[in-house]
Amino acid sequence: MVRGKTIQLFLIDGEPKGRIKCTLANWTGVAYKIPRINIEHSRDIHLLSQSGVYFLFGRTDDTDEEVVYIGQAGARKNNEGVLNRLSEHKKTIEKDYWTEAVVFTTTNNSFGPTEISYLENQFYLMASQNKRFIVKNNLEPTIGNVTEEKESELQEFIDYTKIVIGTLGYKIFEPLLSNGNLDRTTQPGSDEVLFFIKRNSRKSKSFIEAQCKQTSEGFVVLEGSRIDMVDSPSIPKKVKEIRRKAKIDVNGILQEDKLFKSPSYAASFVLGSSANGKTEWRTIEGKSLNDLEFELSESKIIF
Repeated sequence: MVRGKTIQLFLIDGEPKGRIKCTLANWTGVAYKIPRINIEHSRDIHLLSQSGVYFLFGRTDDTDEEVVYIGQAGARKNNEGVLNRLSEHKKTIEKDYWTEAVVFTTTNNSFGPTEISYLENQFYLMASQNKRFIVKNNLEPTIGNVTEEKESELQEFIDYTKIVIGTLGYKIFEPLLSNGNLDRTTQPGSDEVLFFIKRNSRKSKSFIEAQCKQTSEGFVVLEGSRIDMVDSPSIPKKVKEIRRKAKIDVNGILQEDKLFKSPSYAASFVLGSSANGKTEWRTIEGKSLNDLEFELSESKIIF
């Protein structure tokens, strides 16, 4: 059973765009979210002189895609740890894309070289697998040599880290789709119902067959969907650009899951034209998204 968590956010500068300290009940870890411009102002935070792992978040200039670099830093003899490493990154031209850093360390200074190497490796692998962000690391970090007991302890730390970093606004470790089988039911209120678009295309003379799953974030067009490869003049400019960058093979088969905030943009992505997603997306029984939302609203009416 999933249990609730108590998270404390301390606004160090008294405003949400500044530095944030994040702690979790019954956890020895601590996280700091620091804007790049405030790195040098954080010398008085003594926990940042320890060993730790960090994430550098930013966006690409040309495509505005989210990027991340994942690193680690050990405490040095001059009492400079992870914060000093962030200062070094500010001076590196190759890492001029990041605007915020999130640092994880501990309140009891329990991280050694083995621990931070293991965490850096695991964070890199999870971020690369979820594909939410472009991971800027050139090489996979080495995992280090940890005992079974220490690995179990560090995996628990990772579980808490995933909660904290998501709370801070970064879904780097959250998959687009939840685990388990796709729900094909049409009961009002069912979580993540599967929808379909199936039709013959007049434009491309091909058969379009796409699947979409509604999640708490929006609508995910699923990998393996067959989309129309021909654009209509009515296609929204933003959707046309997404189609151009998406991983689609020569047969029109989507090679990755794609998230959209609206059902209409998801449908436009599939059809290559302007579309009303509430009527285009239908369940396996033929009910439209609009029908299901109406049923849900009706079921909540209290007489």
